[in-house]
Amino acid sequence: MHFGPHLLLAALEGLVTSAVLALTALGLSLVFGVMRVVNVAHGELFMLGAVLAWAISTAISGHPALGFLAALVLAPLIVGLIALVAERLVLRRLNYNPEATIVATIGMLYIIQQLALTFYGPEARPVEAPFSYRILLPWFGYSGYKLSIIAASALLLVATWFVLTRTKIGLVMRATQFDSETAQAFGIPVDRVYAGVFALGAMLAAVAAVLIVPISQAHYLMGQDPLLLSFIVVIIGGLGSLRGTVVAAVLIGLSDGIISVFFSPTLAKIIATLLVAMVLVFRPQGLFGTASR
Repeated sequence: MHFGPHLLLAALEGLVTSAVLALTALGLSLVFGVMRVVNVAHGELFMLGAVLAWAISTAISGHPALGFLAALVLAPLIVGLIALVAERLVLRRLNYNPEATIVATIGMLYIIQQLALTFYGPEARPVEAPFSYRILLPWFGYSGYKLSIIAASALLLVATWFVLTRTKIGLVMRATQFDSETAQAFGIPVDRVYAGVFALGAMLAAVAAVLIVPISQAHYLMGQDPLLLSFIVVIIGGLGSLRGTVVAAVLIGLSDGIISVFFSPTLAKIIATLLVAMVLVFRPQGLFGTASR
């Protein structure tokens, strides 16, 4: 294959990574932006979405699309419910103290991971894609399902933008993010907003996991890389910035895909780490973040 088609293939793979990464990082960014909580268990919620996708899809017989669609609906709802319970039983009782919530979410990380190991097992298990259509390009064939991941992620990102910027719910979330005490004084139920945001962040991670698991495999340790890459995206893009999250996810995903193909995955991780260091030194609030006053 010549350089041009090879570059196109690498870019397409990078865009798939970017699509999944944008959803996962957006959930992490929303939680920190509104609640000021660093959710270290975010990667395990991603993993839980993938594991539940496998369990739901294998429990439903018939065409693979039926099981996949059921998993796409049910897995994020279950993960969101678990996150909601965790927020009420753990984070709220800690009064969202930054240091205490970091320790608490680390504990949640290990609890979710060990429960998955106990009930799911150590095996990596595939989920069958809902369809196997291939797009025939002049140089190679490409998975239609991978392109559908990019499309689905774009639709979800647009829907999230619409909710945040054009609805009353988004206005309440932004008011809580700007000044939670003033928002509460004006009658906004801050505790409910926090619970909803924490559940929404978990659901976005679970959706990303359900989308990616047909081209990877569900495994109880699969949450580590998404968590690390999500932190990189959030730092580069700016905490709480939807535009920054999308731009940084595309940047990291494309660079990871292209550099991994032409050079090595290790070099891609090194460059991502250097980008984080440069952003922290020259623009600590991120590319699209707002400097603290």
